[in-house]
Amino acid sequence: NCVFRSLNKMNFITRLSALCLRKSKMQQRHRSSRRPAVPLGSRILTDPSKVFEHNMWDHMQWSQEEEENAKEKAAENSLVKVQWENQEILPEKRREELKRGERSSEHTKINITNSFSHKNAMFEEGEKYWKKNYGGGSASVQGYVYNEKQAKSLTDNPQGKNYGEELGRLESFPGSDATYRILEVGCGAGNSVFPILKVLCNTPGTFLYCCDFASGAVELVKSHSSYNSAWCSAFVHDVCDDALPYPFPDEILDVILLVFVLSTIHPDRMQGVVNRLAKLLKPGGMLLFRDYGRYDTAQLRFKKGHCLSENFYVRGDGTRVYFFTKDEVWNMFNLAGLTEVQNLVDRRLQVNRKKKVKMQRVWIQSKFQKPLLLSLNNPEETTKGQPCR
Repeated sequence: NCVFRSLNKMNFITRLSALCLRKSKMQQRHRSSRRPAVPLGSRILTDPSKVFEHNMWDHMQWSQEEEENAKEKAAENSLVKVQWENQEILPEKRREELKRGERSSEHTKINITNSFSHKNAMFEEGEKYWKKNYGGGSASVQGYVYNEKQAKSLTDNPQGKNYGEELGRLESFPGSDATYRILEVGCGAGNSVFPILKVLCNTPGTFLYCCDFASGAVELVKSHSSYNSAWCSAFVHDVCDDALPYPFPDEILDVILLVFVLSTIHPDRMQGVVNRLAKLLKPGGMLLFRDYGRYDTAQLRFKKGHCLSENFYVRGDGTRVYFFTKDEVWNMFNLAGLTEVQNLVDRRLQVNRKKKVKMQRVWIQSKFQKPLLLSLNNPEETTKGQPCR
């Protein structure tokens, strides 16, 4: 019964989180004066003569001609690559900061420590102890796993004693008392945060973490009237920095929302980001992914000279965007140790009725799950029947 209730709760909040995300993200990107009369996903174009009657049509199948035209446009706008020396798109001031940081790793560490609260700095110290002493273990303390030999070292060596002290301190991390935890990566100004919080505030035992690279965006979230530290913790974080700790231990999250974020990261660094996020999920936890698909209208509209590498572009404002295939997405999350629950191409026809313009939108929408822990006595058995955490 305990397991059943836990699964029901997870399914409910997972569906609700995805619904809130879809609603807020779509409203943000494609605002319309008319609200759809039917839910997204159920408006099917059966009569082409009625294409301009609505702003969006769902589940659009491309003809072979449309597919070939899209490939040709993408190949054409990729012919001229941005010169390597011009691919650094960070502002000059930030570039100088990075150069200084490379010359002084100690200076960088000080900056990182100062940019977080004393509590977050504590997690970095605890993470070091964990990686050094307990990185390859197997049973569980605070969501981690360790074996008998490692457990004995907690009392046999000074470092083990220190780590034991750190475990006690880590119990005070934000959301430590929660039984169900969600993380939204790339929260921006909170367009998805606050619809989710409306539900969480009425659901005991739940907690939302949200982070963004931009400190200004995080400050906007924190200053919102609906923000409450009892149910939410917003923090600045660079997901590409593997050395930067999260303000909570690994393996405690039930859901991670990764929506239109991974496409902004350089392809060479994507796998590292996915690997790190996978470590944050508890066994059975779910990662919800949505991002740009290959040959989306946004890709085909790029002019020559904006292509950084294959299917990776820089916009006029300096931000980057990659366009995925579902096979690429599957491969990344599979390498991170997650299993596919859903992985599909979402094709829609977006219409500008005033200008009589049709735009083929392509997104990848996926769900990947972290496998349940294997039994220590029998590796072929999962943790069925274990008590709820």
